[in-house]
Amino acid sequence: MFVIKIWRIRAVSNWQRFFKRGFDICLAVFGIIIFSWLILICWLISSIDTRQNGFYIQPRVGREGKVFLIIKIRTMRSVNGITSVFTMRGDPRVTQIGAVMRKFKLDELPQLINVLTGQMSFVGPRPDVVGFADCLQGEDRIILSVRPGITGPATLIFRNEEVLLSDSDDPERFNREVLYPAKVKINRQYIKEYRFFKDVLYILATLIPALRKRVMHDVEMVPELLI
Repeated sequence: MFVIKIWRIRAVSNWQRFFKRGFDICLAVFGIIIFSWLILICWLISSIDTRQNGFYIQPRVGREGKVFLIIKIRTMRSVNGITSVFTMRGDPRVTQIGAVMRKFKLDELPQLINVLTGQMSFVGPRPDVVGFADCLQGEDRIILSVRPGITGPATLIFRNEEVLLSDSDDPERFNREVLYPAKVKINRQYIKEYRFFKDVLYILATLIPALRKRVMHDVEMVPELLI
């Protein structure tokens, strides 16, 4: 298994990790029991819609730099000539049904399995594809000291990332020089100032849009492009 070497930086105490993990297990079990039928229906619809396996499985970098397989509902089909890892507004690869699933975050539901198995957490930095996390330097490597999350402050603040990328002349450069560094700073702050009640806030803000302004106030550094 591919592993990225990182400094063993710790900002979250062992007790906080224990409590956070217990919360993840309980909520993941509850979520799988409640939504297993919906996951299967989404998988079936996606399989028919994309004519591929409805589960999209991709290597991502997790805690301590270990690579794991993230599970999502497939929302895109292959289009000749388009190989970008970024999804932008109006991306022809996203099917109409896939767009609906993305809007309501139904494509994220299978990640409950990743949370239950300990590869992810409900709240944390989003797991990156290989090629980004291994470029982190110095204190930024603290991001790899926690499990990646389904949601989190950076995820909420950049919820319209596809629009930002679409408005850029060079999406890959914009992501590399603007978006990704901003996410790193936000995630670093989250870890250094970790509090369990903030995890609860981020989960609620994911479900209740009205609470997202509270997240903006909670984050020390909000990118100028969002103001």
